[in-house]
Amino acid sequence: MERLLIFQLLLLLIVCPQSIAAQETPAAKEQTIRSLEDQERNAVLKEDITALERIWSEQFIVNNPQNEISADRNAVFDAIKRGLIRYAEFERRIEAIRFYEDIAIVMGSEKVVRKSDAANSSPAINRRFTNIWKKSGAVWVMIARHANVIPK
Repeated sequence: MERLLIFQLLLLLIVCPQSIAAQETPAAKEQTIRSLEDQERNAVLKEDITALERIWSEQFIVNNPQNEISADRNAVFDAIKRGLIRYAEFERRIEAIRFYEDIAIVMGSEKVVRKSDAANSSPAINRRFTNIWKKSGAVWVMIARHANVIPK
């Protein structure tokens, strides 16, 4: 009887390894995305392009708060290097996270305060955002973002 049980378990592992493998619980997946959202926010705040290269997909696309499309992450990196994205403060409040297989959609609100020497320096800017993440293998990367300023 014990041999039969062991045989059945081994057969199940061979036939369905991905089902038996340690699957992330919904709570663990959400915690991973929340952590990545915070890492991304901090990297933008610190203008850390090296960290952003790890977080943003090479095909990353942004519908940006200037009502334009940044066609890839290099366009955003260029804006950072030119001083157009320079924040003294950056707060993000996640209001919803939804998972669809290997896609995570995150929505909420943000408040940014530009550094005083940044182009178009202004007081706090409130905006709404949507970030889209895709899991590739074991790694989540941000593939798209939409942020718009909330009119005063």
